[in-house]
Amino acid sequence: MIENKQIAAAQAVLFAAAEPIEYSKLANVLGFDDETMLLVLDELGRKLDGEDSGICLLQLDTKYQLCSKKEFVEEIRTVLDLKRNAPLSQAAFEVLAIIAYNQPITKPYIEQIRGVDCSGVVNTLCQKELIEEKGRLDVPGRPVLYGTTANFLRCFSLSSLDELPELPSADRDVLMSDVDNGQLSLFDGDGQEEQKEETAEATEIASENE
Repeated sequence: MIENKQIAAAQAVLFAAAEPIEYSKLANVLGFDDETMLLVLDELGRKLDGEDSGICLLQLDTKYQLCSKKEFVEEIRTVLDLKRNAPLSQAAFEVLAIIAYNQPITKPYIEQIRGVDCSGVVNTLCQKELIEEKGRLDVPGRPVLYGTTANFLRCFSLSSLDELPELPSADRDVLMSDVDNGQLSLFDGDGQEEQKEETAEATEIASENE
């Protein structure tokens, strides 16, 4: 017998989480077995629908989330004064493509490819949660390595990076030729030869997920 208190507890946790939660994790938090948890969630969904509530319970595979019903989207947008996200600039698309095809990759590496400073673009892509830090490269200065996120896959309707379109061979050959000739060296002078080796290592690491 499912009790109202159990339903209320599930609703409270889902509301506070504000993101999809695995039902098994929810069961562990609330002290239910998986079967009971599914019954509670099913009852919560029916209760919200039966009350003509503005909130509904979404099932996303094995995860559940509370959200507002789509018929109230205009009212919600008006109250919250929501604005459409500004589209990505051409520069942002270029940097995002470089990262997607060469990740994990450092900002200096991106800037050597494009020939301009990319700090602002990289920060914007991070803010939009399209890229994120993936660690640091084990070379002098330990530059941050960047890679794409799950949000990147969602935005571009990809299930995995394996679904990225294949690069034209000419573009790939030009890029790798520049690396081999040392044109992507981050240092000049006495440290150039050492940096060539480090850049080659960075290229190998960056190419692992292509």
